[in-house]
Amino acid sequence: MTSLLPASVPPAPLRCFLVEDSAVIRQNLIATLEELLAVQIVGTAEDERSAVEWLRGHPADTCDLMIIDIFLRKGTGLDVLRQARELHPEARLVVLTNFATADMRKRCAQLGADRVFDKSAELEELLAYCEGLSRPLPQA
Repeated sequence: MTSLLPASVPPAPLRCFLVEDSAVIRQNLIATLEELLAVQIVGTAEDERSAVEWLRGHPADTCDLMIIDIFLRKGTGLDVLRQARELHPEARLVVLTNFATADMRKRCAQLGADRVFDKSAELEELLAYCEGLSRPLPQA
């Protein structure tokens, strides 16, 4: 007998824009996110200008998640964060930094960050957060 129930369809990948100036960290993060989770990197930038140009050049529904470093090759991730919240209001905004002090976390939250993760101590938490975003909501 053939089942009339639809086959389970995997969720669409979580579309992520990554702002990170270190090529090594950027490449490792992309590989980790795309290999371990249902994440698709839709763009990257290594400085403030390139990141803001990407944000302005893509519709608000282009990405679901942005991961933003604070200290960039040129400019600052704080300005990227502010622009991202204005230009892509529905996207989840995550800061990934080596400078995750209480003051920096507070400042990032004021600029619209949903979460702040420390690069050196909270990568597992970042992955868990992304995994939670990429899971489909349970049906009632």
